[in-house]
Amino acid sequence: MAQQIPIGPEAKAFNPVLDRARGDHLHEIAPDVAYQRLALVNVVFVGEPLAGDRNWTLIDAGVYGSASFIRTAAQKRFGMDARPAAIVLTHAHFDHVGVLLELAQEWDALVYAHILEHPFLNGSESYPKPDPTVGGGVMALLSPLFPRKPIDVGERLRALPEDGSVPGMPGWTWIHTPGHTRGHVSFWRAADRLLIAGDAFITTAQESAYAVALQTTELHGPPAYFTPDWDSARDSVRKLAALQPDTAVTGHGHALHGPDFVESLTQLAANFDTVARPKGH
Repeated sequence: MAQQIPIGPEAKAFNPVLDRARGDHLHEIAPDVAYQRLALVNVVFVGEPLAGDRNWTLIDAGVYGSASFIRTAAQKRFGMDARPAAIVLTHAHFDHVGVLLELAQEWDALVYAHILEHPFLNGSESYPKPDPTVGGGVMALLSPLFPRKPIDVGERLRALPEDGSVPGMPGWTWIHTPGHTRGHVSFWRAADRLLIAGDAFITTAQESAYAVALQTTELHGPPAYFTPDWDSARDSVRKLAALQPDTAVTGHGHALHGPDFVESLTQLAANFDTVARPKGH
């Protein structure tokens, strides 16, 4: 099993009790950024509260059956009839696009992803088979049962702009962070050093059903069973660590911030082949 990077006391997760007190059941990590945990994955809402129609962006689209949860959170945060400016994807694995078709149609929203991820979003290519031998947990063993087939969002699909900008997210840039998938991207806002990392690295042991259920906070590389390119995965973590983010929300696990988080991410990048890369890969 790959080793985890421990998180020190200063790299605290955001307090969900305070988030619930706000009334929208989201974990707010900046005045205009909040995330929602849906079973085993996070989705992210970017935009000022009560921003209104077409003034916010959804990043990723959760697991199958989660549309009502995403819809309700969006209504409470942005307004009853507030549709997103866009739905933007870190990648197109099943747990990140579970209700994409439903929400994109309901909201009449465009869908943006890296061009290398488009075959998995236009119905033309399935993801590679997972490797159930890596990671050492129940989730890894069950991974052959996870959906791999592409979805088809049709004419709504767009490529992320070549200039690095992110539709509907002024001040943000997208960063190509392949490895977990060939078209995986992360999102970065330099003004407050805030990173939306997707699955480039995560903050729980996604291979372990126990850790997934409890959201035990540890810094890990990408979910091992669905990561085919470990050289690129290592380079992507190093690219993100070099930014020295102050705060990060990942596709799985709690968001983290603080100096101990930064140091732990630096250690993960420096020791990736030892602590994150499965033996023989």
